[in-house]
Amino acid sequence: MSKAMHSTPMLDQLEGGPWPSFITGIKRLAQDEGKPYQEMMIDLLGQLEHSYETRKGYWKGGTVGVLGYGGGVIPRFSEVAAKYPASKEFHTLRIQPPAGMHYTTKLIRQMCEVWEKHGSGLIAFHGQSGDIMFQGTTSEKVQGAFDEFNEMGFDLGGAGPAVRTGMSCVGAARCEHSCANEQKIHRLLVNNFLDDMHRPALPYKFKFKVSGCPNDCMNAIERADMAVIGTWRDNLKVDQAEVTAFVANKGRKYVIDNVITRCPTQALSLNDDDTLAVDNRNCVRCMHCINVMTKALDVGDEKGVTILMGGKRTLKIGDLMGTVVVPFMKLETEEDYDRIKEMAASAIEFFADNALEHERLGEMIERIGLVNFLEEMGLPVDPNMIAEPRQSSYVRMDEWDGEASKWFARKQEEKEARAA
Repeated sequence: MSKAMHSTPMLDQLEGGPWPSFITGIKRLAQDEGKPYQEMMIDLLGQLEHSYETRKGYWKGGTVGVLGYGGGVIPRFSEVAAKYPASKEFHTLRIQPPAGMHYTTKLIRQMCEVWEKHGSGLIAFHGQSGDIMFQGTTSEKVQGAFDEFNEMGFDLGGAGPAVRTGMSCVGAARCEHSCANEQKIHRLLVNNFLDDMHRPALPYKFKFKVSGCPNDCMNAIERADMAVIGTWRDNLKVDQAEVTAFVANKGRKYVIDNVITRCPTQALSLNDDDTLAVDNRNCVRCMHCINVMTKALDVGDEKGVTILMGGKRTLKIGDLMGTVVVPFMKLETEEDYDRIKEMAASAIEFFADNALEHERLGEMIERIGLVNFLEEMGLPVDPNMIAEPRQSSYVRMDEWDGEASKWFARKQEEKEARAA
């Protein structure tokens, strides 16, 4: 006879409403007769209900790992193990996904079989660092689970004060807006900093995220210490025939209300003949008009990436958006990709040497000053480095003439180099 289910009136309420509930998923696993994880999931529900009743969490950390790795396993030991013994250990394995998150159904079934054998059956695709989160196993089964995942070709991701796995969008594989080779950038960064993921040695975590266009489907700008965002430098491409057809279908009022007036820099206007006029000098590549009028508008041809540093969610000084450190760079040669790798290495090294314990890169930049960070990174000041449209925090206006002359001289040198 299987273990009796605990009474969970508070958790039951989470199954109400129109949205799927994680409680329903855990209950289904708790009802899998004969599965090795059944009792663990029954006691997990009991402990979770107890936490809701007392408004207190009862998980504590510790040290759990696999041979040769210092990170990648998140230890969870229960402080109420006497009452809920089957869930006294509920460790999580972070496994690195393929870049762009491409899977076959066969591969996902294999993963599920491994986790039913060694763990709770509970899997999250994906955590905020991009890892596949295999949640809920015991200390004695961690090594066996990892060995099977490793045989399938997968590796542990980051955990603790380390470089994290990183994420990239599906990009050019399925999205017409892609401006960069997202998967290549992702794999380049992961492969180059693999040792920093497996053996935590930083003041706190450091995340990479790569999005192929300014839509930023990976939330890189607000979540990544180093964000690489695909973008373009030339003019927005406009198919005026499609614009006219869109206006005829939706009406002028709809286009004005939902496209023209929502441009953050008022760079768009609708002509009397229902064609679109674009002030490309003021376009900030927010993607809104392209998202609404996808057949009529498209990204430009001169594609590359923008690099931002210092994004993070709330911790010490609240949410921070990434700060633009490289407004635009093309990725045409292997040397260009090497530059991204070198920039990441410089940022991680400077972060390791200068950040306080439990301080993210963005918080360190706030503390030491942006100018000092740019100087240490060897990055020149550029007027296109902006925190938000129409605002620059990089150049003191009383020194503008000198900074501007440096920038114009540098651009002239780049122009002459391209001509040569």
